Amino acid sequence: MADATAVANTGALDFETGLIRRAQRGDTAAFEALYRQNVGRVYALCLRMSANASRAEDLTQEIFLRTWERIGSFRGEARFSTWLHQLAVNVVLTDSRLRARRPSESSQELDRIVRKPSGPATTEAQVLDEAVSALPEGARAVFVLHDIEGYLHEEIAVLMGVTTGTCKAQLHRARQLLRKALKS
Repeated sequence: MADATAVANTGALDFETGLIRRAQRGDTAAFEALYRQNVGRVYALCLRMSANASRAEDLTQEIFLRTWERIGSFRGEARFSTWLHQLAVNVVLTDSRLRARRPSESSQELDRIVRKPSGPATTEAQVLDEAVSALPEGARAVFVLHDIEGYLHEEIAVLMGVTTGTCKAQLHRARQLLRKALKS
């Protein structure tokens, strides 16, 4: 049984490698297939990090535009999904930095944190998603990257351009705010 799984995985990787090579030569159908394989995960990451469905859609489009522009630089040293995930994180964090420089709508952060969805159909997952979405941007980014995506503090610090200590403090803050939001 394990041999059959290994063969299936190898076949899937060979198929993906073929799509990547074709896309690198400008084959839009191959790129569309790569898009369809990965768009759900990219959108989910954007949504978790931006806490805004409309913004997540825009970021997902931006990420795939950049993927098309940069697919020629993909060398296959890592899996394509890993390379794409790194590109996505960088695009979202860059967008966050640019938005932070402009006057923003983040003044409502505490109001959003204590608000919980209500109604009989509310699940624990929905409550948690709402609480994570309500976190301040920096704390949310660190929480998502560390506790959901599995990045190390040192990696997050480099991605976000902050110190490791700042990263740890943001994670601590995020967890405290989540506990508070989930208790109310």
